Parts: sequence; C-alpha cells; structure tokens
Amino acid sequence: MIVKQARFLKSSTELKGCPPDNLPEFAFIGRSNVGKSSLINMLTNRSKLAKTSSTPGKTQLINHFLINEQWYLVDLPGYGYTRMPATERERMMKMIREYTLKRQNLVCLFLLIDARLDMQKADQQFLHFLGSNQVPFVLVFTKTDKITGNRIRQNIAAYKKTLLESWESLPQIFLTSALHKQGREELLEFIQETLS
Repeated sequence: MIVKQARFLKSSTELKGCPPDNLPEFAFIGRSNVGKSSLINMLTNRSKLAKTSSTPGKTQLINHFLINEQWYLVDLPGYGYTRMPATERERMMKMIREYTLKRQNLVCLFLLIDARLDMQKADQQFLHFLGSNQVPFVLVFTKTDKITGNRIRQNIAAYKKTLLESWESLPQIFLTSALHKQGREELLEFIQETLS
C-alpha cells in the first residue's frame, strides 16, 4: 500500500464523538511511552502527523486520521501510566474499553509492545481483556533497533509461551523500528490485505 494522503480528522473524548463509522478503522494502542506516535508517523511517512513527546501519557483522546480517503487510522490513549491521577486513569480506560468493544467499524487493533521489556503487567491485563472479548488484534513489537536480535527473539518467545498457556492460537506478530522504518511495508501490506 502507498500512503498518498494522511490527514488529521478529529479528536474525541468519548465514543459518541468519533467520526461516522462508514469507513474501515485500524486502531493503535499500547502502554505509555511505547513509541506509538513515532510508529504512526513512520507508517504514514509524515514526521509530525501524530504528536510525539518524551513525556508518557500525552495522548488522552481518541485521535482519528483519514488515510487515502479510504480508511481511518486511530491513535488511542496509552494505558498503564501510573503517574496519572487514579480518576483520570480510570476515565481513559473506560474510554478505551468503550471504543474497543463498541466501535462497529474497527477492523483490527494494533497492540504495541516495547521489544526491550519482559511482559509487563499492564500488557498482560490488556491482552486478557482483548482475548476475553474476542477483539481482533495483532502484536507489534516496537523499538527493535534498541536491542540485539537475540534479545528480541527471547522476549517474543517468552510472550508466545505465556500466551499459549491460555490461548489456543497466537495473534500475528510484527517487528518494527520507527528509526529504521522496519516493519512499515509489512504493516501496510497487512492493512491492504485486510481491506481487500
């Protein structure tokens, strides 16, 4: 897939404020500071489409981007940011849950995982939520340029082992680096195939 057009459409504080559900939608989510905005910018080839920040927890809205006038790319708030007040954290998780479970045109959720880290509790809980509710998703490991290939393989093997303890089959897995544009073609091809 060639991304010819990518433009910000709107930000919403809740599901009912989202754009009409008349186009297929692919949403991106992960723990705070997983590199979500950088990955979205790399995918769309627009350096400032999604706002990047060194401070975790900056994305607090449902952000819609229109791609090629054909589908929505959605930037969801990060989860697991502990320095946020509990009430605010719960508000964001409620927004994420409502969007994930009720958005009719959601085709697939891209769950971003920091390739450098062992499975985090917040990721494990969110995986359980997705599995329990049969939400279609794929795993996208980010920041692969920051560790060795050996360590990446070990971390992914550990994820697979943990998932297979309670799952019959594994989701599709992608390896990405926003810095080196690794995984860009594979992710766009996956989206293209899913749309066709």
